[in-house]
Amino acid sequence: MGTVTAEYSAHHLQVLEGLEAVRKRPGMYIGSNGSPGLMHCLWEIIDNAVDEAVAGNGTDIDVILRDDGSVEVQDRGRGIPVDVEPRTGLTGVEVVFTKLHAGGKFGGGSYAASGGLHGVGASVVNALSERLDVEVDRDGKTYAMSFRRGEPGRFADAGEPRPDAPFTPFADGSELRVVGKVRKGVNGTRVRYWADRQIFTKDAAFQLADLETRARQTAFLVPGLGIRITDKRAEGGNETLHRYEGGISEFVEYLASDAPITDTWRLQGSGTFHETVPVLQPDGSMQATDVERECAVDVALRWGTGYDTTVRSFVNIIATPKGGTHQQGFEQELLKVIRAQVAANARRLKSGSDKPEKDDVLAGLTAVLTVTVPEPQFEGQTKEVLGTPAVRQIVSRVVGKELGERFSSTKRDDKNQASQLLDKVVSEMKARISARAHKETQRRKSALESSSLPVKLVDCRSSDVSQSEMFIVEGDSALGTAKLARDSGHQALLPIRGKILNVQKASVSDMLGNAECAAIIQSIGAGSGRTFDLTQARYGKIILMSDADVDGAHIRTLLLTLFFRYMRPLVEAGRVYAAVPPLHRVIVMNPGSKPNETIYTYSEAELHGLLAKLTKVGKRWQEPVQRYKGLGEMDADQLATTTMDKRGRLLRRVTLADADAANEVFELLMGNDVAPRREFIIDSSDRLSRESIDA
Repeated sequence: MGTVTAEYSAHHLQVLEGLEAVRKRPGMYIGSNGSPGLMHCLWEIIDNAVDEAVAGNGTDIDVILRDDGSVEVQDRGRGIPVDVEPRTGLTGVEVVFTKLHAGGKFGGGSYAASGGLHGVGASVVNALSERLDVEVDRDGKTYAMSFRRGEPGRFADAGEPRPDAPFTPFADGSELRVVGKVRKGVNGTRVRYWADRQIFTKDAAFQLADLETRARQTAFLVPGLGIRITDKRAEGGNETLHRYEGGISEFVEYLASDAPITDTWRLQGSGTFHETVPVLQPDGSMQATDVERECAVDVALRWGTGYDTTVRSFVNIIATPKGGTHQQGFEQELLKVIRAQVAANARRLKSGSDKPEKDDVLAGLTAVLTVTVPEPQFEGQTKEVLGTPAVRQIVSRVVGKELGERFSSTKRDDKNQASQLLDKVVSEMKARISARAHKETQRRKSALESSSLPVKLVDCRSSDVSQSEMFIVEGDSALGTAKLARDSGHQALLPIRGKILNVQKASVSDMLGNAECAAIIQSIGAGSGRTFDLTQARYGKIILMSDADVDGAHIRTLLLTLFFRYMRPLVEAGRVYAAVPPLHRVIVMNPGSKPNETIYTYSEAELHGLLAKLTKVGKRWQEPVQRYKGLGEMDADQLATTTMDKRGRLLRRVTLADADAANEVFELLMGNDVAPRREFIIDSSDRLSRESIDA
């Protein structure tokens, strides 16, 4: 860092003092110097382009990931100002990219409301870039300027630009070059930069999946805006365009995966508030001034049959994943309105004097909350939490008024949906109260009591959770063999009868009423759904042991659906496994008195490979080769050796690398909507091998 600073000319020392602080403490501005920080830099540039689109200037943004490690963002906005800013004597382009807290978003009228309000985004990206090139189309000309680690100058490029090209910093004054002409009325900005590997870790990389997710989200929030992402890093390239006309209502439909109880309701309104802020005066001084702000609120929400909650909140298109005053006002008023409705309908709902809690109301809710407010107060440059206090009351008033009108509507559809929603909320409330009472009862019982455990559970003797395992086995025949094969000190057995309930389609009450599901939840002893407590689980491993056929795979899928929907922390902690029993038993005959050798194989390919190998070395085997159709065909020694003994068994751990993708797959394969599942089966049929089907 010291070497770089020594090369700076005196002309730019003042400009670079602030940027040096960014380079020394990048985490203060972008969160980290890994991949998340790299992505944050990219979104600072993209957000500037989005702010232009929100202000009505341009409807297309291009993001290009190049194979040389650079990234380029192109917009069709007004273009960064190229005239000289009088106080600094620098062009608008140089001010934006070298001065912290400089830009057009400080109440000067360029933007009514924007995400990049701190004025540090472009300059921070510039400071953390080995090279940054900016081109501006404006007033019939194309202007260009280049920077190296924040310092303006010239690169002596021979052909394609590269960050290690010879660089000459400006000595006396900066130059904004005119490099071409454009048609009248053509405006826009192009920024291309190479992240500085002196700052970012070696493994930091632009994550295409994260970029796609954020681009899709932004396109939902700005109806009509098109964001095209081109990835030139892979062979052949990859290009996607995100453009949606339905706004946040369409966003809610995209996010929701369960069957709907209500339509997507839209709650819109606005309010004003006063705040005292320092305002820049013509003479350069700051003066405290009382200003009136207007805050616009737009909410889309719907309830579904599930119990998961998805609430996405935004301020001026910027996501606030950790909430803030706007989300507090939304949730506070939501609870207040629903409580009032439950109290007004207490007789029909049989709710008594109990009141719903926030979790009861949020169960099954999918909502997108957006507020537009000039100069919002965020906590930190990463803008994850909104801090403007007055927004809370404005959001509360809008939600209370609009939601109250929904519940008082005389339309048949609105009345039916409101009734079903209250039924769901009260059902969640009763389930919570019941679960709490059950938990308190369980705590009062002695740890040695087993009266709450299912009768058919064959428990183990050990109380050491880290060493204990529970095998869920298919049927009584497999149970009989498994009893003889298990280590009774550490291995428990729970038989299930056939195929359990498909909980993706069923309600919570149906699931709890199903004997097999209830037995599994009781045996594990940690509750279910929102009341699930991983620390109370009685076993360190839950192992699904089903037959190696189509029915066994179906049973395993149904069990995984139960764990995913109602005991997900077990899956997230990596404590759910699938046993891998062998498919074949090959007895290799040895000559003379040497005992025969038994070899187990786990797939058709492995069997054919083994037989070919035996043939090659001249060994014979007993015909026919035994093909296991079920666990019940094995004797206890075979089951122990291949599937249950820790020394020789094979387990497949069930992981949850991508919860959203997993949720989509479960909904597709196990949910209520049949049409997408039928299309999936038809489209995938050509990939199915007939030989892999047990017939």
